[in-house]
Amino acid sequence: MRTARLSLVVAAALATAACGAPDRLRNIGQQPALSAINNPQTQPGYRPVSMPMPEPVPVSHNPNSLWRNGSRAFFRDQRAQRVGDIMTIKVKITDQATLSNETNRTRTNTEGFGAPNMFGLENPIRNAGANPANLLTLNSQSGSDGKGTINRSEQLVTNVAAVVTQVLPNGNLVLEGRQEIRVNFEVRELIVAGIVRPEDIESDNTIDSAKIAHARIGYGGRGQITDVQQPRYGQQALDVLLPW
Repeated sequence: MRTARLSLVVAAALATAACGAPDRLRNIGQQPALSAINNPQTQPGYRPVSMPMPEPVPVSHNPNSLWRNGSRAFFRDQRAQRVGDIMTIKVKITDQATLSNETNRTRTNTEGFGAPNMFGLENPIRNAGANPANLLTLNSQSGSDGKGTINRSEQLVTNVAAVVTQVLPNGNLVLEGRQEIRVNFEVRELIVAGIVRPEDIESDNTIDSAKIAHARIGYGGRGQITDVQQPRYGQQALDVLLPW
């Protein structure tokens, strides 16, 4: 029975490792291919964003005026405002965190019980070789010492163009941007998505990443260097299955 289970585990590990083996063998010596440019709304797993919406407010028009509410310039507004428009996201993430915690706890308890005079009943106790003044003594001692330190520093500064994929009923824009850069045999990927207010878009059609609600920013890569840095499939499976 144990041999059969071991055989199943080995077979599953080999099957997992073999899933991407043909593609990797075909791409030996080749640069990693870039992804095709596709419509984000047609990608598997795409779902329109649904958010709580405020009550609609009637639009007020100013007659005989070139100025339009919400604009930062006269005449036509060049900022993204419709599905398919493009705008630039200025990604700037500078995150630093330093935490240090230390906890030290010590407790000592001592309990004693005796009956030196108990209506003469202490004499049989004394004759039995026990001390009636010290019949019971309990001691307990516990202590704990815990220390923890976190020191993290992350920085990412870059620009990426994003496409408006949806306009919510209150006018907020849903954005999605993807950038791939191939250097030799390594592809670097940058993905940015989220929701922005049209009022936060600058006059040059840019917006800071800090003003993106529900921001999803991913920066990673794929290629020979990333492949070497990843543990093998067998090691990943053992890390999940082994309880020690």
